[in-house]
Amino acid sequence: MAKEIERKFLVDELPAFITSQYHGIDILQGYITNDTSGRQVRIRRKGGKYYLTVKDRGLLEREEVEIELSEAQFHALWPLTEARNLHKKRFEVPHGTFTIEVDVFEDKLCGLVMAEVEFTSVQQSQQLDVPSWFGKEVTEDLHYTNSHLASSQQVPDVRL
Repeated sequence: MAKEIERKFLVDELPAFITSQYHGIDILQGYITNDTSGRQVRIRRKGGKYYLTVKDRGLLEREEVEIELSEAQFHALWPLTEARNLHKKRFEVPHGTFTIEVDVFEDKLCGLVMAEVEFTSVQQSQQLDVPSWFGKEVTEDLHYTNSHLASSQQVPDVRL
């Protein structure tokens, strides 16, 4: 298993340089399971590739296994994600030695923009020079996990 360590932030206003300088990647993802312990089984179409991902419980740090699927396998599993899926466009923005993944959500979550940064250690995550265009940090807020958002009918209230 690989370890995923990431911090998440809301983005109140998407800086114009992101959409003018970077090409967004279309992502469609859905959750087959999302149990109350926090374990998840997700499928994703990212660009022209397909993946199945299993994530263990955790927010800042958790175990993750990802395998590539064929297009046929993805489409066979997709109906299992009914009412637990989302659509977003991802922009990968260099920031020092890190890459900021800016997700612009579409459809039922239109208006929500989040930024994620992945790290190799928890210690490294504490050294992030947070850009001025980042808003509230939501790393530890369950309302802003993609699995919760996929089941939501609207953008969460930022006052939560």
